[in-house]
Amino acid sequence: MIICVVYDYAVDRSLETPQTMPSVLRSRRNLPLLVALLTVTAIAPQVSAQENPYTTAVDQLMGQRTFRAQCGRCHGRDARGNDESGSPDLTGILDANTDQALFTVIREGIRGTAMIGINRRSSDQMVWQIVTYLNSFSIDPSAYSLAGDVARGRQVYNANDCASCHRLEGDGGRHGPDLTTIGERLNPAELRTSLTDPNETVLPRWWTMRVTRQDGSVIEGRRMDEDTFTVRLLDANENLWHFVKSDVRSTEPIQTSTMPAADELTGAELDDLVAYLFSLRGQG
Repeated sequence: MIICVVYDYAVDRSLETPQTMPSVLRSRRNLPLLVALLTVTAIAPQVSAQENPYTTAVDQLMGQRTFRAQCGRCHGRDARGNDESGSPDLTGILDANTDQALFTVIREGIRGTAMIGINRRSSDQMVWQIVTYLNSFSIDPSAYSLAGDVARGRQVYNANDCASCHRLEGDGGRHGPDLTTIGERLNPAELRTSLTDPNETVLPRWWTMRVTRQDGSVIEGRRMDEDTFTVRLLDANENLWHFVKSDVRSTEPIQTSTMPAADELTGAELDDLVAYLFSLRGQG
């Protein structure tokens, strides 16, 4: 660590002030010492640029903290994206990306897009820990043996008109999460819970809102956007409403899920539906 500090001062002339520059570098007579220090740095062990050396449970936790602090504003604290900003869900991108590719995107960003690189002062270790955190979302389908049947589950999905709220490969409604790659984001147990107890976890982007206008009429819909002064809703008919809060009587957020619990499904039908949903991995 001391060697790195010396090197930084040596290469950045803007830092050469009596208050900031180490005394060892204030004289040209100490150049041999500087060369020796840089030589030690050059032969010190380096972190591999190809493999992630930070993969423990502690690294995953630290990666989660760094992600929430530096990436969560756009990608959501849970890494599941942000509909308002258009930032993608990161929990389903791992199958097509190597650790090195993820490291490079996090470190450098993607030119010409809103994806900027991480704070330059962040160490490589912090970036690798974020990669480890993102890898924690990766689900290996071969690790699960399911009782249900995928083909029968597709029939259950269609018979219950799930497409009226959910999209698959670009087709369907917009009132619930896109299910195209749901099998990459939720494991079978989580899928079952989302069907039997949809209110257990309702992310803020899926909250709805009830707006009462001055004439007493009520508009309800999914909360698409809200700030101090305005709110936008998408109603059940997919009409977009825009309200100025000062012009309405009241606004009331509804934090429960709009999805009904799958109470009418038999145990076998539920098994089949879970198997079908878990098979959805965006493969067309």
